[in-house]
Amino acid sequence: MTDASTLKRYLENAQTIAVVGLSDKVHRPSYFVGKYLLDHGYRVIPVNPTISEVLGQKSYPTLADIPEKVDMVDCFRRSEQMVELAREAIAINADCLWMQLGVENEEACQLAEQAGLNVVMNRCTKIEHARVFGGLNWAGVNTGLISARRPRKINL
Repeated sequence: MTDASTLKRYLENAQTIAVVGLSDKVHRPSYFVGKYLLDHGYRVIPVNPTISEVLGQKSYPTLADIPEKVDMVDCFRRSEQMVELAREAIAINADCLWMQLGVENEEACQLAEQAGLNVVMNRCTKIEHARVFGGLNWAGVNTGLISARRPRKINL
């Protein structure tokens, strides 16, 4: 299990994040995460062969097609696809392979770690960023709408 200080270090060191499976459908979790990461200063590169652009960013069909250095590969793919994505992340010399909530593959983890990549499984970059950087208010939790204080009485 990856502890909070390690997750914070991974997120601090990443500047460019390739989001594999980033969707242009606003109701999809990958869209929420991509938008959140952009809003928090990361360079987000969509990797999706079915779209040309999302969130104002050019999309690439594969990791190998990205013409710049990628620090983190954030994967919204099924667990059984992770071994191939680990190989692709290794080939582009990424620093971190991050598997989203519900995505775990021990073989991909071992392959990436043996190549020197940091690996996170079954965690959400958006949730972990908000948690370790104290920004849960940005995730909609600390809105100030719910409070332990008694509500003021409004006279109508």
